[in-house]
Amino acid sequence: MKRTSFRRGVAPAVAAIAAISLTAACGAANEDNGDTGGDSGLSGTLNGGGASSQEAAQTAWRAGFQSANGSGVTVNYDPVGSGGGRESFISGGFAFAGSDSYLADQELTDAAANCGADPIEVPAYVSPIAVVFNIDGVDELNLSADVISQIFNGKIAKWNDQAIADLNEGVKLPDADINAVHRADDSGTTENFTHYLSVVAPDAWPHGEVETWPIKHGEGATGTSGVISAVTDNPNSIGYADASQAGDLGTVKVQVGTEFVAPSPEAAAKILEVSPRVEGRPAVDMAVDLDHKTQEAGVYPIVLTSYLLACQTYEDAATADLVKGYLTYVVSSEGQKTAAENAGSAPLSATLSDEATKIISAISAK
Repeated sequence: MKRTSFRRGVAPAVAAIAAISLTAACGAANEDNGDTGGDSGLSGTLNGGGASSQEAAQTAWRAGFQSANGSGVTVNYDPVGSGGGRESFISGGFAFAGSDSYLADQELTDAAANCGADPIEVPAYVSPIAVVFNIDGVDELNLSADVISQIFNGKIAKWNDQAIADLNEGVKLPDADINAVHRADDSGTTENFTHYLSVVAPDAWPHGEVETWPIKHGEGATGTSGVISAVTDNPNSIGYADASQAGDLGTVKVQVGTEFVAPSPEAAAKILEVSPRVEGRPAVDMAVDLDHKTQEAGVYPIVLTSYLLACQTYEDAATADLVKGYLTYVVSSEGQKTAAENAGSAPLSATLSDEATKIISAISAK
């Protein structure tokens, strides 16, 4: 079962940015958001932050929500990373947060102490993590979890290694050193990527599920954009990143059962359908244990499921209404369509969207 611990501190500047300042109190709780989250009674500034993977989607969500509610509403999202987002939310700095991993047990306890009740945790952004590559003359590449693990673990060092060649019959692979690019910063993407490797190929990847890259091998790069730049600028490189950011780079087809599956929103969304919920969680928690070992056809197995965190109650109605209105828009069919069009994510199913909406609808003032 997937469990996570985080050690990163949040700089004072981040805490300052996170301070919530509402310019005016709004009226009654936002009960009639529909798919737009719109309500002319909303007014104020709402600050949140967290997972950088959500940045493009958050930009689109903020624009849609602010447009629906007029100039009196501002939503800010600081992409400080999953760990920083969770820590600021737990400490009361952020009114809501984005996280690429569900809350660990101690984080649940700490967040409940800050919120005064179990925190809300709903999926909002689902995207495949692409294994991206830049090899001259190679447009398609098939890899298994074992081979991917050995590449990033430094055990396979050449592109024409027999283990790679056996999976890519007819592909002319160069006799060149592999430059394996990883995240240099603490990263939810790294955590999800290494979780997949540790579950599916534990012998080839003995380092477990980690947020911080565990070995001195390959090239480190900061942020998703840093990984993409490093792979793009250096031929014979391979890395991992949110698939929506892959651009013109090649993306590996990953072995699932007897087939090789390319990253796509549709293939990523399917893993949620075959994965169980985390056991023992509160009723307002929709955390999922992704079944990376699935053999289901058409499922892409390396997936980032990013959550939104919020409290069930807030100190004042203005904050409660803004959080409820914004999160309702994010998980709505319109919000999910906006993210899919602007960030390449996989929309939540109608069932998951409805469940998340019901949980969010109960947000209120203390």
